Amino acid sequence: MPLVSPSLNGLRAFILDMDGVLYEGEAVLPGAVEFITRLQATGTPFLMLTNNAVRTPGQYVAKLARMGMSVAEDRIFTSALATADYLAGIAPGARVLVVGQDGLLDALRARGLTLVTHADDKPEFVVAGLDMTLTYDKLREATWAIRRGATFIASNPDVTYPTERGEAPGAGAVVAALQAASGVVPRVIGKPEPGIFAQVLARLGTAAQETAMVGDRMETDIVGGARAGLRTILVLTGVTREADLPHLPVQPDWVFPDLTALAAAWRKT
Repeated sequence: MPLVSPSLNGLRAFILDMDGVLYEGEAVLPGAVEFITRLQATGTPFLMLTNNAVRTPGQYVAKLARMGMSVAEDRIFTSALATADYLAGIAPGARVLVVGQDGLLDALRARGLTLVTHADDKPEFVVAGLDMTLTYDKLREATWAIRRGATFIASNPDVTYPTERGEAPGAGAVVAALQAASGVVPRVIGKPEPGIFAQVLARLGTAAQETAMVGDRMETDIVGGARAGLRTILVLTGVTREADLPHLPVQPDWVFPDLTALAAAWRKT
């Protein structure tokens, strides 16, 4: 299939994944700074939507600033925020055992959830995301809590995320360990689930058919965006490669090598 479809006419807004689209680890990817700068200069509505629940929006702002991208916190939405909103909506103040880091912990606290650390604290929910401080004790307590009846929630299903040295274990790897140990399949909140896309569209104030999801991972960014009725743009700077495309059940509307190529095509519309 051709790498670039002929026109980006009709797009009014962009939703941008971060890992594998804007950067890999601490390395900025080609065209990222220029694309964000152009979105801001033209007043084009955009939001950054990441499944990575490790950082808070403020921590993401600081990371992006180090790379030359100046964005406000309200331009960033994470699976941690979506998870906190979901739990606060169905069980205000509930007791939650978390396998995760600042992004999840801060989001849940901010929405009034009660955080606990042991199965004996009788959590009503176990929430799991990527945890770079993961220990056997955390897995054990979470497993016991799920086996005792706590509802199992996954912030996102990404089994890996891209770094400068290659793909590293992601939230999905942590979730898989807990699923194997507990025998329970979790409810997933982040991409590709439709709820998180609905939240982002509401924040943007744009219709799905005039909004593009720009991502690097087919099974979350592109599949999720397509299911939500968005136009989809795959950039080949992260997880999914060009060689993967003929074998995928869902095809993106556009494919670009990187954001530099996307910006050049958008400039022509």
